[in-house]
Amino acid sequence: MAQHFLLSAASRTLSLRSVYKAGEEAAYQTFCEMRWPETNGEAVCPCCGFDEAYKITTRRKFKCKACHHQFSVTSGTIFASRKMGFVDLLAAICIVVNASKGVSMVQLSRDLDCQYKTAFVLAHKLREAMALEVHTGEVLEGHVEIDGAYFGGHIRPENAKADRKDRRLKRHQTGKRRVVIAMREREGRTLPFVGQSEAEGVALANENVSRLSTMSADEASHWDELHMGYHVDRVNHSEIYSDHGKHTNWVESYFSRLRRMVQGQHHHVSPQYLYQYANHAAWLEDNRRTDNGTLAQIVVSNSMTAPVSRQWKGYWQRSA
Repeated sequence: MAQHFLLSAASRTLSLRSVYKAGEEAAYQTFCEMRWPETNGEAVCPCCGFDEAYKITTRRKFKCKACHHQFSVTSGTIFASRKMGFVDLLAAICIVVNASKGVSMVQLSRDLDCQYKTAFVLAHKLREAMALEVHTGEVLEGHVEIDGAYFGGHIRPENAKADRKDRRLKRHQTGKRRVVIAMREREGRTLPFVGQSEAEGVALANENVSRLSTMSADEASHWDELHMGYHVDRVNHSEIYSDHGKHTNWVESYFSRLRRMVQGQHHHVSPQYLYQYANHAAWLEDNRRTDNGTLAQIVVSNSMTAPVSRQWKGYWQRSA
């Protein structure tokens, strides 16, 4: 039997030890090279685009020779207003990409020796950077599988049997239950969305799947509408999971990773942020055959091109 990629030496090209051994200056240079790859890490003014600047070494800032604007390597990026050292930021990225099923924020805060809130917000900023590769605006092509999975809304039963309620009734629901609707190309991209019901996936498919594509779905009745625009293979999971190539195993593989992430690492995910974890799992699933050194470079590069977060400010949430 062939060795799994994650067990091979080819998957391990970056370690936490090597990040800290290289030191703060090497980490800072890495961020500069990812921010300005066209000039080999030499500063380019974000205001006027001039590629010559004075270095203010005492504060790790630059001053443009043309417009005299002062800026840093993280100005205008998702890491704007950061206080954490560059080596710690790079270590956090290394920890996040090394965790194939995600990492809890308590563990991340202990590894980085920072507050829980700091780790929580930092991880969400990294997920925003990952989402740039997940939601690219391009439609899915080829053969696309679609399915939905419900998360959250658990109602703890009462201790005494006489006090227990029928949790299937709507009046006894918490209102926090959400469905992740995922569309996945075979041998391709995964595109997740969060909604109230799985039936919303029909409209999402019409917007995000090419009309030349074919699709696979289970026997849920709301997927019947897909037949009006696509050739759809249907598989009845109560009888069989794969019927001569008709299956939804690729999208179910994504849900398997997401469920292990939510249940095994985070234990509870707010419906307000479920889309962030869905994007994180999709990014990990799409890059499951990429070594961890390349994954870290991708996240750093995405972070340097991502704009300032509209939801997260500094090390906590923006005020409403």
